[in-house]
This record gives sequence, C-alpha cells and structure tokens, in this order.
Amino acid sequence: MAYSGLQEFISFLESRGELTRISTEVDPILEITEIADRVMKEGGPALLFEHVRGSQWPLLINAYGSEKRMAWSLGAESLDNKANEIESLIGWAWSQVRDFSLFSALPEALPKLPVARSFMPKKVRRAPCREVADEGGFDSLPVIQCWPQDGGRFLTLPVVCTVDPETKAQNWGMYRMQVYDDRSAGMHWHIHKDGAHFFQKYRVRGHRMPVVVALGGDPAITYASTAPLPEGIWEAMFAGFLRGKPAEVIEIGDTGILAPADAEFILEGYVDPEELRLEGPFGDHTGFYSLPDDYPVFHLERMTRRKNPVYPATIVGIPPKEDCFLAKATERLFLPLLKQLCPEITDINMPLEGVFHNCILVSIRKRYPGQARKVMHFLWGMGQLMYTKMIVVVDDDISVQDLSKTAWRVFNNIDAARDLVFSEGPLDALDHSSPTPRFGTRLGVDATRKWPEEGHEREWPDPLSMRLDIVELVNSRWGEYGIGRP
Repeated sequence: MAYSGLQEFISFLESRGELTRISTEVDPILEITEIADRVMKEGGPALLFEHVRGSQWPLLINAYGSEKRMAWSLGAESLDNKANEIESLIGWAWSQVRDFSLFSALPEALPKLPVARSFMPKKVRRAPCREVADEGGFDSLPVIQCWPQDGGRFLTLPVVCTVDPETKAQNWGMYRMQVYDDRSAGMHWHIHKDGAHFFQKYRVRGHRMPVVVALGGDPAITYASTAPLPEGIWEAMFAGFLRGKPAEVIEIGDTGILAPADAEFILEGYVDPEELRLEGPFGDHTGFYSLPDDYPVFHLERMTRRKNPVYPATIVGIPPKEDCFLAKATERLFLPLLKQLCPEITDINMPLEGVFHNCILVSIRKRYPGQARKVMHFLWGMGQLMYTKMIVVVDDDISVQDLSKTAWRVFNNIDAARDLVFSEGPLDALDHSSPTPRFGTRLGVDATRKWPEEGHEREWPDPLSMRLDIVELVNSRWGEYGIGRP
C-alpha cells in the first residue's frame, strides 16, 4: 500500500484503533515529551495533539511506536513479510546474474518489472507541499523541547534534502535541527553522513550550500531517510520500492534539489560553509545528554505547506521509543542483503536496549575456525554498522530473538582471554563514552562452540536435549497428566 501522504496514514491508524486525538491544549516545551514518553513505555497508540500552544498546526507523535505500526507504515502486515519480498527479489536477481539465460530470464523478469519501475521517482510540477506560501518561520511551527537540559527546541523528524555539487546525486537524510530563532537552526549532520560529505564539497568551493527540509510525507519516505543505504543510492528510490509505487518528487526553485512532493511542509534555505554554531546538548537514546558541539547553521528563506498540514515529531530517550522500531525495521529489511553477502549469517537482532547500532546479536552456521571473527569484521565493514559498539556471535541453535537464551549462552560459554575481540574504529558522534569523539574501541564476543584450532584442546561437551521419542511420548499423553497447557 502506498499512502498519498502522512494524513492518509493518520486516517489508516485511526481506522485500526491505533491513534488517539488529544483536544486539550498542550505545551510543546517538555509537556508533550512527558505525555508521549508515558504512552510509549506502555506500548500505546499514536498521538495527534490538535491544539499545541503557540502554533495553529496539530502535531503527530508515536506514529511508528510499535512493530505493527512500523510494518503498516511500509504497507505490510509484518516487517518479516516485507523482508520476504526483499529476499525474494534479491534471490531472483542473484540467480539471473549467476545463471544468466535470456530465454529463462525474460519470462521470470516480467512479474518483477512493476517492482523495478517503482524504484524510479516520478518528477511532478505541482505538489501538495506547495499549495500555500507561508510567511512564517520556525516560530509558527509546534517545535518541541524534549528534555529539561536540551539546548532548545528541536525538529526531530526532518527529511533533509541535499544535492552533491559534483555528481548531482540526491540525498535525503534525517538530522535533528535545533531552532535558534525564527529563521535559523542547527544542522546536526555527522561527519560520516552524506549531507556532511556534500557540505565539505561546497566548503572547498567556497559556495553557499542549498538545503531543503521536508516535514511529513509518506511514512516510507520518512523511514528511507533513516535507512543505512550504500553511498550514492537515493532514498527516494528505496522508498519507491517499499511503497510499490514511485515516490513523487518536485524540484525546489533553481537549487537542483528534488524533495518529497507529498510533504506537509517544505523549508527552503541554505547553509553557509564558513558558519558554525554551538548545537546541543540533546537528550538522547543512550539515556544521557549528547554533548554540545559546533555544527553548520541552516538559514530559512521560504516556507510552503499543505492547506491544512500536520507537523510530525518524535522524541528520543530511554527505550522504548519510536527510533527503536525504526531500527527494528532496518534489522529485518536489511537482513536478506546481509545474508546474501555473508551466507553463514542465519539471523540478527538489534535489541531495543542497544538502540540502532550499539549492539547486534548474530547467529551463524559455523563451518570453520575463526568464522565468528570473520563475521564480526564483515559487519563492522558494512556502512553504518561500523558504529556498532558490541557484536555478539552465537551458533545457529540459539535464537538471537530470545534475549534470555542468548544471554545464557554468552554468560556461560565464553573464555574472556580467548573469546573477546577488540577493534578500534569509528563511533557515532552521539557516543559520549569513548575517550575521543567519533573514535574508540568496539567489542566482539565469540560465544560459538570452540574448535581445537581455536585453542580449545579439551572436548566441547554435548548440549542438553531430551530424546525425541520421549518428547513425542509426553506430547501424546499430556492430557492424561492433568497439568494444563504445556
């Protein structure tokens, strides 16, 4: 299912009993966070605040705050169903490359052609996001302050649209923006992100960098802007695949930037490569405030919007929060690709407690000594997985979706001197625990069964398990025992 925009998704959630409207006036400074935080911790619904103090626009939060709503936002009943679509497409594409035959490829390709066509964005001249030219600025929006020591109010769900001055490649990324005043805000793009990469190119040229910020739109676009896509892959293409329908885009002025046509708000402006300003602190998913630092400044020149827009927002903090379920989508949707590139992987789990990339649990089908370490280094070499502070590898007889069993295997089956791997490398800019910013030591834990070639000269004991005939006997006689459900 492809939504026509954020408001159609709101209607869908309401029809499923997954949205609550709040008509009481609320304060965007801290009060919305406290309300949303309590609802998120209880696994509650999306919230539509219809009267936010200081703004005429309603605010939506917690739209992606469950695995079910996250799947619905991508037009699926479950994330695994969507992942199966991706796995099927990857498997088919790989088979055509490996065993190419024109006569067999053409008939098999025909059903896949609509999927392929959905990759390519559709450029339009008129769009809902351009219905009204608004003379207001940031102060007219219901921008929230999340936590007491935050540096100010922050846009927390912006899709920041930029273009590479050399290649003209488009990029949509999600970077928080601290509002300084009615016409300026911090642009918190990390050094490893495409937006920052483009920024450096403008800086070398000494040119002002055009930037467009889209607020709202089809949820697939919002998710795609957070996805760890390979460099050079435009998020609009990934969103089109997820929707099963091309994402509509519109060129903004003479900037060359293509933005989501179905956005609620479009903010046009620029970043001066020579201007930096202190941004932060910001209460983050680690449970602490990320430290303030100098970042570029976005200057708002023009705003357009729908006639009756809805402002999208989220909060981050101690899990569970919406960002956990965005991360869960990434885990499930990118697993087929990881398995194709590293076939020994059978499953991964990015637990909510690790929030995005701080911890990955992975199960493998082990065939040779040292294979767990090979998998660790493979993952650390995969795009944003380089930030992963801890990778735990277990054998495929343990489900990494079962945190208790995974912890049981790790806690009881490792030798610290042999099974801990330390790897120095890049870390997320939000990480406050490393001795230096953006660089530190990552930990790998090899909790697989050890082979003699890995330094384990003793016999590795057999795992506990009941004989199959006894299991079947008890299954057949369970009703006789009078115990109740097994």
